[in-house]
Amino acid sequence: MLSPSSEDYLEEAYRLSVNNKDIRIKDIADCLNVSMPSVVKGLRKLNRLGYIVYKPYEKIELTDRGKVKGVFLVERNKILRDFIEIIGSDCDIEQEAEAMEHYLTISTIKAIEKLVKFFSENEDLLLEFSNFKTESELHD
Repeated sequence: MLSPSSEDYLEEAYRLSVNNKDIRIKDIADCLNVSMPSVVKGLRKLNRLGYIVYKPYEKIELTDRGKVKGVFLVERNKILRDFIEIIGSDCDIEQEAEAMEHYLTISTIKAIEKLVKFFSENEDLLLEFSNFKTESELHD
């Protein structure tokens, strides 16, 4: 099982690879607001675990295992961002999704995904929830 920081490094490496960019330590560090030595340490761990191929001063590549996990990490983040948006939370959606994603089980993520899909396919119920939320906030 990957630590939250390892997941973050892999998720960003995957995002860079999808955008047809070289995976660079500096880009990961800048995106995650961490030091380059921290990224190097994380990439070494991901390399040992078989998620990437990393050798200093060479191109960083995702393995098939890394790509599969990267897809999962990106999708998980999107599901949580969609959920936060649907419930109308007044927060920084990206930060909130990031805070949630490492601590929820796959079962909970799948349940949230179903709830998001349910509300997106039943806009009348989403509107009803939104109205309920607004009325509740007036009485709080």
